[in-house]
Order: sequence, then structure tokens, then C-alpha cells
Amino acid sequence: MILSVIFMFNAIRQPLVIWLTAPLAVVGVTVGLIAFQTPFEFMAILGFLSLIGMMVKNAIVLVDQADVEISQGKPPYQAIIDAATSRARPVLLGALTTIFGVAPLLVDPFFKSMAVTIMFGLLFATILTLVVIPLFYALFFGIKPEPKSL
Repeated sequence: MILSVIFMFNAIRQPLVIWLTAPLAVVGVTVGLIAFQTPFEFMAILGFLSLIGMMVKNAIVLVDQADVEISQGKPPYQAIIDAATSRARPVLLGALTTIFGVAPLLVDPFFKSMAVTIMFGLLFATILTLVVIPLFYALFFGIKPEPKSL
């Protein structure tokens, strides 16, 4: 999966920015499993793997939009801000539909840990991704804000 993202961008920095967001899901998964007193079992592992795929998709959308805006001639700092704001709505709506779609599985004892893992992991990771992806992108590409002229 990592190699496919590297081949998609023909670079290493964009995939690195994308994959560094994967650990953000651990925060939400931990909070959810503790709150619901659910063990981290096999179904939770499957849910976590699904969650990583959803997060990578969201990160690819943000990074690709930033690349497109930079290639269209926008200043890099402004392109990052515009990419994050223009992609925030689709990313949030996609995450919310997944969270609400998985919610009925909470009543099933077999799928409960998977549902909690996906719901809380995606909730936390989506919010953090919208902040961290632009930050990592700016750090990895050395992008600084333009100095304000008087």
C-alpha cells in the first residue's frame, strides 16, 4: 500500500506526509475502546486496518489538491491553505457518513470493537488530519508564509 502511494506521486515526500497521519488514529481508537470498555481484539484490528485506508484516502485528497493548486501557479503557502479549506467539507462529510453508517454495528457484540475502532478513530483522525496534513506539507517542502508588505 505504501508503494502504491509512492508510485502515485512519483516522489517520496508526499507519501511521507500522507503516511505520517496514520498514527493519529491511535488516539481516537484508544479513547473509543476505553470509553466503551471494549477489548482490542481481531475485529478491532480489522477495523483499524480499514481506518488506515480511509485516512490515507483523506490525506491523498488533501495533498493532491495542494499539488494541483501549486501547479496552477498559486503561492505554495496560499495553495496549502486553499487546499485544506476546499477539501475540508468533502473529507468531513465522507467521515461522518462512515461514522453514522457503522453506528448500527455497536449493538452487535461481534462487531462492536470494529465499529468503535472505526467510529472513534475516524472522528479523531479526520479532525487531526485537516490540521496536520497542511502542517507536515509545509514542513517537508520548506514552505513559509509570504512576508506582508506595507
